[in-house]
Amino acid sequence: MAEILVYVDHLDGTVRKPTLELLTLARRLGDPVAVHLGPGAEAAAAVLGEHGATRVLAADAPEFTDYLVAPKVDALQAAVAAVSPAAVLVPSSAEGKEIAARLALRLESGLLTDAVDVTAGDEGPVVSQSVFAAAFTTTSRVTHGTPVITVKPNAVAPEAAQAAGAVEELAVSFGPLATGTKVVSRTPREASGRPELTEAAIVVSGGRGVNGAENFAVIEALADSLGAAVGASRAAVDAGWYPHSAQVGQTGKTVSPQLYVAAGISGAIQHRAGMQTSKTIVAINKDAEAPIFELVDYGVVGDLFEVVPALTEEVRARKG
Repeated sequence: MAEILVYVDHLDGTVRKPTLELLTLARRLGDPVAVHLGPGAEAAAAVLGEHGATRVLAADAPEFTDYLVAPKVDALQAAVAAVSPAAVLVPSSAEGKEIAARLALRLESGLLTDAVDVTAGDEGPVVSQSVFAAAFTTTSRVTHGTPVITVKPNAVAPEAAQAAGAVEELAVSFGPLATGTKVVSRTPREASGRPELTEAAIVVSGGRGVNGAENFAVIEALADSLGAAVGASRAAVDAGWYPHSAQVGQTGKTVSPQLYVAAGISGAIQHRAGMQTSKTIVAINKDAEAPIFELVDYGVVGDLFEVVPALTEEVRARKG
């Protein structure tokens, strides 16, 4: 069976959820081979093997942390040369898309980004994408070279499937461009205790209707009861009520969770573009004519300051 390369997104060996989703998709296409760059490969291999990785190609070098993406592209290119895969799957993060684009250029191959599904086809992987602010779903495939595909988080639920996950050393030679841009400092992200917004299975977002930074505590309380990430509309962010890093929308982050709760958000097209591919959408708004209600699976017409706390209490009660 053909082998499928999966680029591993991790933090010192702790594998992030989008990688497990990629392994699940890769099993539809062939035998997943994980590519782990940086420290922690041995620790990661157990998790990768549990989710179907037949092999884990591992390389660790200071270039992966001291410089930007070029060394990782060198390593992934070496993995392609070693494996001759039928496709390469990469998480659709900002870094992942840059790595994928550079790799496709080097391989003279086609690139498909922000996939929401990947299936096997007679002539190679068939990729579904949500385009034009999620107004249309397209299907396409790469017709030249090794397909390089980036996949959005939450495209599929991770499924365990035990495989060997044997660690093998990947020999990497860094090119002259690898050290062109050096990382001179890092500032750790302040931990909120909540899931990463783009990876979260549940997102609770607040908008203009929250009416103030101090009122976002209502949104955060519901999010915490659900184990969710907190998002915000552009209006709320521009007003200074919540950090820009939490903005969901065309000029913010794109999310595709299993459940998206929009509280006090009117549903402007800019916001809809960032969350329209969510599996289930719930809106809470006191304006029955708000555009968001055209999109939702469930809508509540009411004051969010009454509805959201009541929902939070009900969630907590049911969780015991």
